[in-house]
Amino acid sequence: MRIGFHASHEQFAPSDLLKYTIAAEQAGFDCAMSSDHFKPWSRSQGHSGHSWSWLGAALARTSFPVGVIAAAGYRYHPAVMAQAAATLAEMFPDRFWLALGSGERINEDITGTSWPSKPERNEKMKECADIIRSLLAGERVTHRGTVTVVDAELYSRPKTPPPLMAAAVTEATAEFVGAWSDGLLTVASKPPQLKKVMDAFRRGGGEGKPVSVQVALNWARSEAEALKGAFDHWRYVTLGGDIGWELRSPEDFETATRFVKPEDMHGSVLISSDLSRHAAWLQEYAELGVDTIYLHQVDLNQQGFIEAFAAKVLPQLKG
Repeated sequence: MRIGFHASHEQFAPSDLLKYTIAAEQAGFDCAMSSDHFKPWSRSQGHSGHSWSWLGAALARTSFPVGVIAAAGYRYHPAVMAQAAATLAEMFPDRFWLALGSGERINEDITGTSWPSKPERNEKMKECADIIRSLLAGERVTHRGTVTVVDAELYSRPKTPPPLMAAAVTEATAEFVGAWSDGLLTVASKPPQLKKVMDAFRRGGGEGKPVSVQVALNWARSEAEALKGAFDHWRYVTLGGDIGWELRSPEDFETATRFVKPEDMHGSVLISSDLSRHAAWLQEYAELGVDTIYLHQVDLNQQGFIEAFAAKVLPQLKG
């Protein structure tokens, strides 16, 4: 199992995020993944760099794999996304991967297009995946559907196309993406629920394909600091159901979470000052057969997190 570093563009200036990603590789992390936001979830988070610009720098300054989760068909036309992915994969062979998601309104609403229902967004995700895959294979593509492509062809392509994974949170979406994606990217939940999502992916055609999990956690020197940091910086993850995909602005997220209490954070984030406890939690995901875990330290103390986990947690998991 590989242990990766999650680069959260919502929380840090791109230059700082690059510094932390370099530090993560030097400390022994195996890989990294990037978020892709146009707006942060709150004004207090304060950042939202362009992930695709940043990816070129991150791949150039490191030697491990770096990927991104993004939505196609809204801000990004799938042909343009395919071109960007092809360029990164050509320059950095076997190190770049792309995961498609169905999108969040807070990011995609800026284009002024209508925001579809979740089933429609899933269908658009697959439609865009088919377009991207065809272009990466060297085909000339004309397509008219929820997106339009006319006579598109990529002239600079990598020898091997990058993996095209799919993001899913629910069992229904995981089963839907199983047949056509190269792997599953999902978020951590309680191990029994995560197993259901993984089983659904395999049932839908994903048997034998890799599974990656993004884990939200918070470590600090004391339990009180760890809880406060999680609440201050990542309480927006507590929104249940589909509401998180439908909100349009940071102010909407701040309003929607105004009644969240610090103790509510334990249901969504792994919070502890005990590094052995973090290792035990992560080992539970390893035992499910997860191939890669991307660790997202939700507080701002990234350097301290990297150093502490490199010294105490990574050796336990890799051992």
